[in-house]
Amino acid sequence: MKTILTRLRADLKAIADPEVKATHQRFFKEEIKAYGIKLPNAKAVGKKFTKEIKALSKAEVYALCEELWKSGYFEESIIACDWSYSQRKAAEPEDFRMLETWVKTYVTNWASCDTLCNHTVGEFLIKYPQFLPELKRWAVSKNRWMRRGAAVSLIVPARKNLFFDEMLEIASLQLTDTDDMVQKGYGWMLKSAVENNLDAVYKFVMKHKAVMPRTALRYAIEKMPADKKAKAMEK
Repeated sequence: MKTILTRLRADLKAIADPEVKATHQRFFKEEIKAYGIKLPNAKAVGKKFTKEIKALSKAEVYALCEELWKSGYFEESIIACDWSYSQRKAAEPEDFRMLETWVKTYVTNWASCDTLCNHTVGEFLIKYPQFLPELKRWAVSKNRWMRRGAAVSLIVPARKNLFFDEMLEIASLQLTDTDDMVQKGYGWMLKSAVENNLDAVYKFVMKHKAVMPRTALRYAIEKMPADKKAKAMEK
């Protein structure tokens, strides 16, 4: 396992670009620790190890992911997300605490948050919906990435027309959150539910638009018909 990490990091360093590193920083308000690699290229490096990852046990893959998260490098976090997602069919209920720890301890930017929560956490919740109530605790955490994660973990389920009641609960808990990362997260979640629950999302928005931050509102109504968008934006 150590040789996999050593070779992976050597491959990442070999294609690091200072100009890309500077470009990365423009996408984030936070200081980002990065090699300086375009995301598709970083993910491609991770994919080079697919055969070796498949030969490992789930516990070994998770251990590799943990080491990648610990490094603090943005590109390594994305590869960790891809590798943990590869284990989605083998996921077990006890894995939830590990996923929660990753969000709480290692996530430091919206891209890592979304990649982990959209895919690995979202698929975990589809498989084990008994953990949905845990998201209500995330939704009011002091940690902004756990709060954003509570919403974005439900985006893939929203597209599958799952867990709509839970989405409204999360949106209600975060309705007046002052953090724009959280506002964008729950607004995006509501937008993802529009295809299957247009009228219900519209009703929610209209009921709460007086207190709903405009950032969240704009995200939520983005895919609504023009007449509904106009109504929702009226002051």
